[in-house]
Amino acid sequence: MTSHLTENNKFSLKSIISDKLTNKEIKEICLLKDKQWKFGIKSQIKWFKSNIKKYDIHNLFFIKSKLIGYTLLRKRTCEIKNLSKKTQYLLFDTLIIDKKYRDMKLSNLLMTFNNAVIKQSDYISFLICKKGLLNFYKKNKWVIINNKNISIKDHPFSTYGMLFNSKSKRNKYNFYIHK
Repeated sequence: MTSHLTENNKFSLKSIISDKLTNKEIKEICLLKDKQWKFGIKSQIKWFKSNIKKYDIHNLFFIKSKLIGYTLLRKRTCEIKNLSKKTQYLLFDTLIIDKKYRDMKLSNLLMTFNNAVIKQSDYISFLICKKGLLNFYKKNKWVIINNKNISIKDHPFSTYGMLFNSKSKRNKYNFYIHK
């Protein structure tokens, strides 16, 4: 899946699955992530290769040809108890804007793109966030789920869960982060 949006050739947004990423794009993603989470580029690349699956979706935000924003949508499995079925969902992971480009409302632009990609996929999307980010995601049409309706089977969870592209926030969800 690849999409582009441009505005006077100043910026572009691209959505691409892991299988189609170039080594250069993977390195750029890891370099951008390392600006926020300073574990070193080798550690970032090792994490990427160990944790990213071939059909995960990477949303890349460029100004000119420089990667300045990134979101990872990880294709994972959940059980919707009320519907008694297993289904796939997109785990919304890693929203980052390069520090030099913050406070320019670019995260809202990236979120609009993320939401369009999620809608196009026809999956629900789930994210975990801290209280300080709830209003940002709510402004971008995400909905808080009551923690009584969420269970994460393979990852600790004590903060907030939010959904996008779901018809009901009253369903009970068993999310899997790693499978």
